[in-house]
Amino acid sequence: MIYLDNAATTWPKPECVYAAVDYCLRNIAANPGRGGHRMAREAGLLLFETRELLAQLLGVEDPNRICFTYNATDSLNIALLGLLKEGDVVLTTSLEHNAVARPLRWLERNRGIRLKIIGGDDQGRLRLDVLQKELEQGAAAVVMTHASNVTGALMPVAEVGRLTRRQGTQLIVDAAQTAGVEPIDVEAMGIDVLAFSGHKGLLGPQGTGGIYVREGLVIQPLRTGGTGSLSESDRQPDFMPDSLESGTPNTPGIAGLRAALQYIHEQGREVLQERERLLARQLINGFAEIPGVRLLGPAAEEERTAVVSVTVRNWDSGALARELDEQYGIACRGGLHCAPWAHEAMGTLKTGAVRFSPGAFTSTEEIEQAVRAMEKLCEKGQSL
Repeated sequence: MIYLDNAATTWPKPECVYAAVDYCLRNIAANPGRGGHRMAREAGLLLFETRELLAQLLGVEDPNRICFTYNATDSLNIALLGLLKEGDVVLTTSLEHNAVARPLRWLERNRGIRLKIIGGDDQGRLRLDVLQKELEQGAAAVVMTHASNVTGALMPVAEVGRLTRRQGTQLIVDAAQTAGVEPIDVEAMGIDVLAFSGHKGLLGPQGTGGIYVREGLVIQPLRTGGTGSLSESDRQPDFMPDSLESGTPNTPGIAGLRAALQYIHEQGREVLQERERLLARQLINGFAEIPGVRLLGPAAEEERTAVVSVTVRNWDSGALARELDEQYGIACRGGLHCAPWAHEAMGTLKTGAVRFSPGAFTSTEEIEQAVRAMEKLCEKGQSL
């Protein structure tokens, strides 16, 4: 199989990830923070070391400001439901995944927040001037993706962060598509809350993710319960990370995430980013030569992450993705990618698009095969 669906979840993982999960299940299977015996202490150390590695990667000064979750959607729900209240004006973009859109719509219906959606240009880039004007009218929060999972367009998070800091507005960022690949420094970029998944660019197992919350910002927990701390009290701890980490964590998954983070640090995030950019550039250049193919998002590589979505004349996106899989063994994703706002903005809500997303272990030869397969199927489409 030629796997080009890394925007959904990365595969394969580094070998060290598989080994770490197996080792944890066999040797560190106790609950972290829930006992004084050796296995519990070692499990607790595992979580601590993983927090430290995440903090190094994301520019976080205090690792305890990072809480483990089960995915970016979990993190975003914790942030949005735990921060936003009735009457709050919330600004977001037209490129958001449903992990942002659906909680915001729920809050609009059930909690009375006032939601304003900022559109982008014809290449799916945020119109910063429009956002600035809305911010000057007052807003409690800006909620935005770091990169669109449809167009691949990188959003100007650092520029938005400067504006939100000036206005005293919270900046909540969905980094599901970028953590582990694109540079992120929460302090320098003015990010108040960062939500990320562990199973995409961070190369960890599914069922892992996290949320960073800046010092001084209090999020009401989405779930309460046992934390291993303050066990004499029936009140939820009010300090991080315990306040947001009730229940037994996914310790084997976090063990795999720690191994993945060590791999990223050893290889160099910049090296992995450049490799993915090269592969995305190869896809874009190859598709540009095929009649009937339309690229979504900016063509310039510095303006996008390694997500390449296209529409093809005379082809349904789902049917084309199925043909690529069945006839050529190429795994990609056709459809709406859980992002109807983005597809509506790009004019593809009815047709969908076919998304190709190379990863750390994709080869240039596999990209070439994908381009050749698209050429053949597009030739077939011209005769329909």
